[in-house]
Amino acid sequence: MAAVLTNVYLEPGQRKFLEKQAKLNDTNLSAEMRSAVDLYKAGVSMSELELLDLATRRAKDDLDAINTTLDNGQRRAELFFAQIASIKAGSPQ
Repeated sequence: MAAVLTNVYLEPGQRKFLEKQAKLNDTNLSAEMRSAVDLYKAGVSMSELELLDLATRRAKDDLDAINTTLDNGQRRAELFFAQIASIKAGSPQ
């Protein structure tokens, strides 16, 4: 799609933010502006993005806790099966 040159006046903080995002995303300021406009067109608000970010962070915390529980269970199972193997090795079959 062809881009159309448009002059946009940004506040210094807005420009600084977009430049920072561009550096993080390996893009440029114009690409970040287009992305922001696309989000705006899609009806995604900042509050929705903030809620999504919060939900994502909570989900990560929950998954980390689940992984810890599973890791602990795996260690217990390994010990249990090692004990069973030890008992079997010590008794005639």
